[in-house]
Amino acid sequence: MKIYVTDKYRIITFLLICSIIGLGTYLAKTPSVPASSQGKIIPIYSVSRDDSKIAITFDCAWGSDDIDSIIKTLQKHNCKATFFVLGSWAEKNPDAIKKLVASGHEIGNHSYNHTHYTTLGIGEILSDIQKADDAITKAGAPSPTLLRAPSGDYNNDVINASKEAGKEYIQWSVDSLDWKNLNCEQMLERIIPKTQSGDILLFHNDTAHTAESLDRILTELEKKGFSFLKVSDLIYKDNYTIDHTGRQIRQ
Repeated sequence: MKIYVTDKYRIITFLLICSIIGLGTYLAKTPSVPASSQGKIIPIYSVSRDDSKIAITFDCAWGSDDIDSIIKTLQKHNCKATFFVLGSWAEKNPDAIKKLVASGHEIGNHSYNHTHYTTLGIGEILSDIQKADDAITKAGAPSPTLLRAPSGDYNNDVINASKEAGKEYIQWSVDSLDWKNLNCEQMLERIIPKTQSGDILLFHNDTAHTAESLDRILTELEKKGFSFLKVSDLIYKDNYTIDHTGRQIRQ
């Protein structure tokens, strides 16, 4: 059987179309984390959503005297938050861990003792993550599925270690700077105008004004139509990409 030139072109075109469709289907099913021109992996900073859902997160590295107050305020606003805790903090404050879990909040891994992960190799990072996990679970929380490095300091090794440990690495898109002892009005000025649907907000416990300001901050966010999800409920688990700003986008 002879195949004419026009038939060859049709066959080649058909095969190219099939290849493109197959590649598109594969990419649609596969989460991707893009790298910058320098090859740096970008983790999740925020989520592309249009439903006015946001996540409230706390990093816990110091004391725990304000945990009861924070839990009470969160309950008032029907806010389930995510607490990234040190393993050493969990060891010192098992009662606080149990109260957070009993109140429906999520516990994430924030390292064992606030060592900067960018100074460590992947093996050392994995060992520290596991040490923190062990302390957190011993204190009464489920094994964390989320990781945030101390000070949000990450590089490719940190992100790859997080993946190897079975955790999603989480940054933030709105920073209260509460650790600088900003008062309520100063935090409101930073948070309210900037917050958009899908944002992840960063707070800390055991600061000068966070616990006492939280009710006002959540009230003002609710006035703008926002409601609250735990980080694991805010982010997409599959079929997504991450843009150069760290915004997770559903495909």
